[in-house]
Amino acid sequence: MNTKIMGYNFTEILTHFNINSGVPEVKPFGSGHINDTFLVKTSAENGRDYLLQKINHFVFKNIEGLMNNMVYITNHLKKKTIEKGDPEKEVLTLVECDNGKYYYEDKQGNYWRMTYFLRDTQSYDLVTTGQQAYQGGVAFGRFQYLLCDLYPGVLVDVIPDFLNIEKRLNDLEKAIENDSAGRVKSVKHQLEFLLSRADVMKEILVMGKAGVLPLRITHNDTKFNNILLDKNNNIQCVIDLDTVMPGYVAYDFGDAIRSIINTAVEDEKDLDAIQLNIPLFSEFTKGYLSQTISFLTEQELKSLMKGVMLLPYMQAVRFLTDYLEGDVYYKIHFAKHNLQRTLAQIQLLKMLELNKKELTDIVESEWLNLQNSLSTEQSAQL
Repeated sequence: MNTKIMGYNFTEILTHFNINSGVPEVKPFGSGHINDTFLVKTSAENGRDYLLQKINHFVFKNIEGLMNNMVYITNHLKKKTIEKGDPEKEVLTLVECDNGKYYYEDKQGNYWRMTYFLRDTQSYDLVTTGQQAYQGGVAFGRFQYLLCDLYPGVLVDVIPDFLNIEKRLNDLEKAIENDSAGRVKSVKHQLEFLLSRADVMKEILVMGKAGVLPLRITHNDTKFNNILLDKNNNIQCVIDLDTVMPGYVAYDFGDAIRSIINTAVEDEKDLDAIQLNIPLFSEFTKGYLSQTISFLTEQELKSLMKGVMLLPYMQAVRFLTDYLEGDVYYKIHFAKHNLQRTLAQIQLLKMLELNKKELTDIVESEWLNLQNSLSTEQSAQL
């Protein structure tokens, strides 16, 4: 085995995980931006391989809390899955360490965790078919459904205020006031656009604080590539559970739609290329509601479109804040990259606003269709 990749001593690290098999190969895996991931090939008779991850403790400062969250969530998901599915395939399986915990701290202060590698799965960065969009909706809707009976207070906020728009707007106001990079004057129109919508974009938070929207356990990073599909493009497993913590269902719905509905990339330079793929929106919504209709409240249903508007808005606020602060948070690949990202997210929001009624009608129509189907099934059983 190549014992050192990127300076890490895998021979030493792997001895602390209970895998009980030889390891002929370790190699980098995937393209994640936060954690470093490695595929651990073993000589186990059952053919089991593993994924080893170095947790980014600069982003996730409470490693103990983060891993306790993951253990709690995966254990619950496995219990809920065992009756009608295969927990080892449909839920991430964490590997215990020799210290009884599910992470190991090496001598350099790096933190490591390990999960089973799920064979014969695939993920996509872009949604290109209605089947994929529908399965994405099923995946994240089912994830919320399986966790809806858990009390959110048992989980740690691994990144406090991660999707708190009040906090993000406060950060923007500070960046405007400090103007450390001397860029405020050049983005006057973008600031006017964003700040004019500030009160509307706080509605989910206000409804939550008033108890109108229940706090639930949400994924909080519902990019499509955080779903593993089987070889037939059917949902198998939701992954990347680092940001699972208390939140509102509209956050997950809105974040998924932000990437699925956009016909262009997140930092598209040609703003005219940013259009809405409404058929994909419809399919995702259908899949999502098919899993959540049994527990969503009427107010949560109404909040979904608020989430669709909020998430691109919040991302624009974050990109512009970083641009005003001199590009200190997001990696940029050229000058004004954060500004280009901001403009693209603003354009997406404008398109969503123009088509809001049609999108809202789709959500309400799918909800009504599912309710009618349930009523018909219930009547037939009497």
